[in-house]
Parts: sequence; structure tokens; C-alpha cells
Amino acid sequence: MSAPSTIGGRRGNPEADIQRLIVRTLRTVLPRGAIVHHSANEIRGGPKAQRAQAINVGMGVHPGFADLLVISEGQVLFLEVKSKAGLLSERQAAFRDMVRAQGLPWAMVRSVDEALGALTKHGFRTRIAGAP
Repeated sequence: MSAPSTIGGRRGNPEADIQRLIVRTLRTVLPRGAIVHHSANEIRGGPKAQRAQAINVGMGVHPGFADLLVISEGQVLFLEVKSKAGLLSERQAAFRDMVRAQGLPWAMVRSVDEALGALTKHGFRTRIAGAP
């Protein structure tokens, strides 16, 4: 399965556009019952946003948490979605390192094809013909 090379952004945010496409695709190709979850872990803006972010951290939000958590058939995969030129923040790199240190898979992806490749690399079963 291949994604279009250009994504018509509705909100002018390339990472969000890519992520929405990845989520739709994964929900289609993963076995029924699979979970594709996004944790909204950052609130941006003025002083009210800073207070809201502090509340969220107190409630368990983890700085740098991956954009997507994929759970299917007893497997877990963390996916960090980036635009073509996007880079990991220090918090995202620290989260990646903590996850990997615990033996869990983590991948940075910039497209649907890369997300599907990460699933294959980590042994996830999909409903795509010829895939594991």
C-alpha cells in the first residue's frame, strides 16, 4: 500500500496531515481489535497553556511521548511521526532511549510506507497480502 507523494493539508501542519493518513491506514491494515492511539502530550500557547500542561504532567503525561502507540496481538510499537524535514526534540530522543532501553520497539516515520515498514520490521501481522 502506498500513500500519495503529496498530502493536501487541511490545517497547514504537515506532521498532523501525515499522522492522520498513517492512523487511517493502520486502522485499515491491522487486524481487527488492534489499537492505534495518539496521546495529546503537549499544549502550546500562553500562560494558561503552561498551567494546563503542568496539570497534564501531574496526571501522567510524559514529555516526549511518541505520537502513536500501536498495540496489536500482544505487541507494542511506539511511532514518532515527523514531516520530511522534522527533527526529534531532546525530550523525544530521551523518550526513545528510555523505551528502547526497556526492550520495546520505537520508530520515527515520515510516511505511510515508513509506518508500514516499521510494522513489518517489528513482526506485526497486517491484512496486506504478502505481509507477515
